[in-house]
Amino acid sequence: MRQAGRYLPEYRAVRAGLPSFLDLCLDPDRATEVTLQPIRRFGFDASIVFSDILMIPHALGREVRFVEGEGPRLEPIDEAGVKALAVDDVETRLAPLFETVRRVRNSLPGETTLIGFCGAPWTVATYMVAGRGTTDQAPARVLAAHNPSLFQELIDCLVEASVMSLAGQLEAGADAVQIFDSWAGILGEADFDRWSITPAMEIVRQLRERVPGARVIGFPKGAGLRLERYVARTGIDAIGIDWTTPLDYAARRLQSAVAVQGNLDPVTLLVGGDRLDRAIDEILRSLGSGRFIFNLGHGILPETPIAHVERLVERVRNAR
Repeated sequence: MRQAGRYLPEYRAVRAGLPSFLDLCLDPDRATEVTLQPIRRFGFDASIVFSDILMIPHALGREVRFVEGEGPRLEPIDEAGVKALAVDDVETRLAPLFETVRRVRNSLPGETTLIGFCGAPWTVATYMVAGRGTTDQAPARVLAAHNPSLFQELIDCLVEASVMSLAGQLEAGADAVQIFDSWAGILGEADFDRWSITPAMEIVRQLRERVPGARVIGFPKGAGLRLERYVARTGIDAIGIDWTTPLDYAARRLQSAVAVQGNLDPVTLLVGGDRLDRAIDEILRSLGSGRFIFNLGHGILPETPIAHVERLVERVRNAR
């Protein structure tokens, strides 16, 4: 996760030549270059296209800015804003992303998988409602509680736009796509079903109508014991798990149903040393005999030493 990023000097060099992060996402030349950088350096088995989950609000006609050192900024959406969302323009506005996917696929070694992605409707909605990330995403939770019909309208629009994005990426050459629900874990039981599971299920259903056989990874971060329900209801092919998910639970309750992806703590990768070696070995012992994609449990931290990533790759490959 976040293969390309500030931990790589070659990424920082490309990023320094552009006024904003969004400019990088919308420039197929440079987005292709930074997507390929980690593959050249580490030789990962899969490449993750360089983009951002907030490309969907941008594609829907909302203003999206990235403030250096602070993160994304959007104009908080209201009822009039929801009604004005421009679904018909989504594929046109996402054309640079699809072009990046085509270029990356044409540049990758044939054996290297290409993964596309989108943010889950719930997670994207939290940023659209608050206008930024918050510690508990209370603005979106309050809107969903006070005006569930309006919030449902927003979610439905995000489902439609997400299907367009994922289908376009698959048609451009992605081998699989992932749905990132980074804020799923803050939802209560009923809200988790309504705002996390149901939209993901609908994305998978509609996506496979448009792209038969589409392979989908779901990642509801922080879902805990609700992961089983998410897997059973959404129809995904693989489940991403974060570092709080017990490995024995993942092996017993999840891996028999779908492939499992995860779940090294990014802090452990940052720290390195014996702690990193032990964590890698334990993950491989627990999950390596079944359908499994070794990955982090969330995005790589910008301060992570390159040598630690090299050590991880070597240790996982030697374990094969």
